[in-house]
Amino acid sequence: MGKKDIEMLKILKKFEKKLPKFPDGRIDYSKSNKCIVLTVFITYNNKILLLKRSRKVGTYKNKWNTVTGYIDEKKPIFNKILEELEEELDITKKDILSYNIFESFEFEDKKINKKWIIYPSIVKLKNNPKIKLDWEHSEYKWIHPKDLLKYDIVPKLDLSLTKVIN
Repeated sequence: MGKKDIEMLKILKKFEKKLPKFPDGRIDYSKSNKCIVLTVFITYNNKILLLKRSRKVGTYKNKWNTVTGYIDEKKPIFNKILEELEEELDITKKDILSYNIFESFEFEDKKINKKWIIYPSIVKLKNNPKIKLDWEHSEYKWIHPKDLLKYDIVPKLDLSLTKVIN
C-alpha cells in the first residue's frame, strides 16, 4: 500500500466508527454530511473524458463530471479506481497505460450541506475505448482540458483537474 492509501485508511477508520454499514460491509454515507470520494480523470490523446450525470443520481443531476465513487471500504485506491472504471464505463486494467493519485483536499458544499474529502486521480488509456455508460450518466464527451469551464460542471471539478495536470 502506498502513502495515500495509508492516509485514506486512517480517515476511513473514523467514518467506520460513526456510520452504518451496508450488508456487504461498505460504509453507508447516505445520511452523512461528510464523505470520502474518488475523482478519476480519464485521458486519451491529450483529451479528458467528461460524463454528464443522469437524473437518477443523488447529487449534481445533469452536471458534467468524471468517473467518481465513494471510498467506502478498505482497499487500495487503485483497486477502487479499477472498480469504478469498469462499473461506470466498462474500462478494464488492460486498457490502462498509466495512473497517478494525488493529495486529497476538502470541499464543503453548503448548498447540499455536504463536506467532500476528494482524492483526485488521473488514468491514461492505451487506446480510444468503446465507452459503455451505466445508469449514472446520460452522455459523454472527450474534451481538451482547457475547455472544462465551458460546461456546467460539478463543484470543484476544475480544482481537481488542476491537481492532476499541473
